Amino acid sequence: MRLTRCHVDAPLSVGTSLALPETAANHLARVLRLREGDACVLFNGDGHDYDARLTAISKRGVLTDIVGARTVDNESPLHVTLLQGIARGEKMDLILQKATELGVAAIVPVMAERTEVKLDAERTEKRVAHWRSVIASACEQSGRARLPSLSAPASLADAARDVGTGATKLTLDPTGDVSLATVEIASGAVVVAIGPEGGWSPRDRDTLSAAGFTGLRLGPRILRTETAGLAAIAALQSRFGDL
Repeated sequence: MRLTRCHVDAPLSVGTSLALPETAANHLARVLRLREGDACVLFNGDGHDYDARLTAISKRGVLTDIVGARTVDNESPLHVTLLQGIARGEKMDLILQKATELGVAAIVPVMAERTEVKLDAERTEKRVAHWRSVIASACEQSGRARLPSLSAPASLADAARDVGTGATKLTLDPTGDVSLATVEIASGAVVVAIGPEGGWSPRDRDTLSAAGFTGLRLGPRILRTETAGLAAIAALQSRFGDL
């Protein structure tokens, strides 16, 4: 029987006891209704799954004993960074969730000229915390023991300049210079830049071109932001990764 996997943001080691963080405790005890003595799997992103057993459940929390550890090596050999124009609400959640399932290694949310989401400092902090929880949940479901890195939202100019040193840099373009059959990824690392709901503006495209991004043809149709990145990641993983 497949055991429940649960992400915890805490150090884990065999032979120790751990009082689960509130979110994890509520999920295991209140939602899944596990009982004392039941087994589960904990992970914190260090590349291991930790076998654990619930030893105490009370109003004060849930206590577990960590009884074993296993190395989990299911990360893609292709290091994919998704540079994603920030989308609204559930669309952004979907992008993060599915990109994580497809094996993306890093995610960089960017503000472009046509980005419809406006974030002040307080909203940015809340959004990033929410996005991290979406990524952690996707890792729980997909069996990944390492969480993709998530950068703080940045301007397109800053992100395009700083991301992916030495990596192949691509942005989807129906009239792009390379196709899936002709693109080369010599370094084993690729950055895929996807525009927001309004697409890249001409100025955005100039910014990407100046930063070394090449247009990738992935069919003749224009894809929505919540489709484009996932299609590109899946296609690249199929040719260069482990799909």
